[in-house]
Amino acid sequence: MSSGILTLLMAVISLVIIIPLLVMILGSFKNPTEAQLFNLHLPTEWHFENYSYVIQKGGIGLAFINSLIITVVVTVFVLISGSLCAFVVSRKNTRYTNFVYNLFLLGMICPIQIVTTFGVLKSLNLVGTFLGVMAVESALQLPWTIFTLSGFIKNVPRDLDEAAFIDGASPARMFFTIIMPLMKPILATALVTTAMYAWNEFMIPMYFFNSSSKWTMPLTVYNFFGQYASNWNYVFADLVLTALPIAILYLCCQKYVISGQTAGAVKG
Repeated sequence: MSSGILTLLMAVISLVIIIPLLVMILGSFKNPTEAQLFNLHLPTEWHFENYSYVIQKGGIGLAFINSLIITVVVTVFVLISGSLCAFVVSRKNTRYTNFVYNLFLLGMICPIQIVTTFGVLKSLNLVGTFLGVMAVESALQLPWTIFTLSGFIKNVPRDLDEAAFIDGASPARMFFTIIMPLMKPILATALVTTAMYAWNEFMIPMYFFNSSSKWTMPLTVYNFFGQYASNWNYVFADLVLTALPIAILYLCCQKYVISGQTAGAVKG
């Protein structure tokens, strides 16, 4: 297939993402009547006040803080614990480590069971708490992170480990001072994907939070979308504000993402 045809094909496929994105962005500046048409027409009058209304009436400030807390804690925990686990299962080829690795791989394909998870959290008195939601989201992200990081670590020469041990470094010091700095591209990839998941997660906070004061950014859309009335201009503005922080994070880390994904996709 020639490069011209491939470029044209990718351009057509990209419209699947670009068109809904433009509908959302343009709709956020329209009045309610125009916004509910879901078209690409420019607004007859630009309503920038839609954003100020959403911020004032939608509880965006508190939801932003809730989302930020959950995203930071989940991302930090997943990256640290996932990288340590990936290092162990990559360097030790024993029956136990192979079992742990395969167990995490199983977690990548097994869907979450809401009723069972709710029962576990209830028995631990974690229903409706930030800790419970963060624990569930971390558990859902760990399998992919360990799989990706272990694929990268397996390509790091073991000679570095041996040289560090000869110099008297402990395993923990060797990992944090030698191995982890080499993992910057794949860690950036894991950081972006984990943060995107934690920030955009909709079902877990909806099922396990029992108070609107703990709502995250994606859940604030319910302030403008209901069974009997929907203000689509405010819904679109809310969605734009929700997507903006994670889009900025991706733009800051994008130079690492492609190289990290390529390196992490190789299994040793």
